[in-house]
Amino acid sequence: MRTIYLVGVKIYRLLIWLLSPFNDKARKWLSGRRGLLAQIAREVDSSRGSIWFHFASLGEFEQGRPVLEALRAQRPDNTFVVTFYSPSGYEVRKTTPLADHVFYLPDDSPRNAHRFIQSINPQMAIFTKYEYWPFYFRSLASKKIPLYLISAIFRPDQVFFKWYGGFFRRTLECVTHFFTQNEESLKLLGHLDITQASLAGDTRFDRVVTLPDVWKFIPEIEPIVEGRAVLVAGSTWPADEQLLVRLQEQHPDWAFIIAPHEIHEDRITSIEKLFSRCVRFSSARRQTTDSEQQRPRIMIIDNIGMLSSLYGYGDIAYIGGGFGVGIHNTLEAAAYGIPVIFGPNYNKFQEAKDLIEKGAGYSVNDTGSLLDVFERLTGEQERETAGRAARHYVQARAGATAAILRHLANK
Repeated sequence: MRTIYLVGVKIYRLLIWLLSPFNDKARKWLSGRRGLLAQIAREVDSSRGSIWFHFASLGEFEQGRPVLEALRAQRPDNTFVVTFYSPSGYEVRKTTPLADHVFYLPDDSPRNAHRFIQSINPQMAIFTKYEYWPFYFRSLASKKIPLYLISAIFRPDQVFFKWYGGFFRRTLECVTHFFTQNEESLKLLGHLDITQASLAGDTRFDRVVTLPDVWKFIPEIEPIVEGRAVLVAGSTWPADEQLLVRLQEQHPDWAFIIAPHEIHEDRITSIEKLFSRCVRFSSARRQTTDSEQQRPRIMIIDNIGMLSSLYGYGDIAYIGGGFGVGIHNTLEAAAYGIPVIFGPNYNKFQEAKDLIEKGAGYSVNDTGSLLDVFERLTGEQERETAGRAARHYVQARAGATAAILRHLANK
């Protein structure tokens, strides 16, 4: 299995290379790793030691951010190194003040893992949710460097629990401690005789619960939303936007803020063709002399990083991805106390199931079901009841960061 894994890593890199002439994300993935290990060796002072945080992408960064912020505050003299696997995380957070160094993660191999860990000399490593890199984990374990998994979550269909998953199960044995999101994950680890684990919860709740308190006023939004009820559609894909077209036709008195998951020019242009009276965020200007008939009622967000503030303008949220591989982050919207709508592919997301159970979330399968749900939520009483349930759900589950820090303080 070791050989198969290494071949798979090389094949994946080859596929990225073949795709790179046609895909900006693939180009950034490759260029960001060119000469990377030499760059890391030059820039990081290995004699100081470091605390290493790794995130798959932007969502995992936001999930692990409360722990990163808390440790940074507790240990201001430490060097903090942050790595990302995906360009969508690195490109947005490469200048974060929470880290002294931000890099892509070099490909997982014995040689790369050894060189990388030697260069940054971590005192501890903290990974978030489901990033498991066998050779990095083995290298950390061989050097007796503590490795922690925060907001870890497991499902029975993962490779660790298959008869052929021995190579990957041994990877789990390299982890010093797992902080799991739920009891099921704790039990699944127990089935593998992994006992260095505890239930801490999901650190995303600690991140999102504070969003209303740090909400940012966005002047470009005001002309769109002023005097109107607002739907904020976050991380949308084409299938989501097709439903939203019909919805806005049926509710012309509502303002729509649409933040697509991808913001390259072709995507933004395709959305503009779907909606009339729309404006891009980057070209929006407040025009107080516009009549109500001229005033745009749909804004297309053509940048990354402001979605968590956009939900603060919403009366209802629609979360994209549910007609593809799975929905995106529902908690940022729920934190503002607004009901959340999403597509049918949500079963891998416990928070989505919880929000539905509590009457704060709604799954839709097609245009008809979206119109039905939205019509119900235009009623102020049902919308406010669902919103309160959403906010309470987030508030009640905060506290994972404190549990993790208590454990680390004793080490």
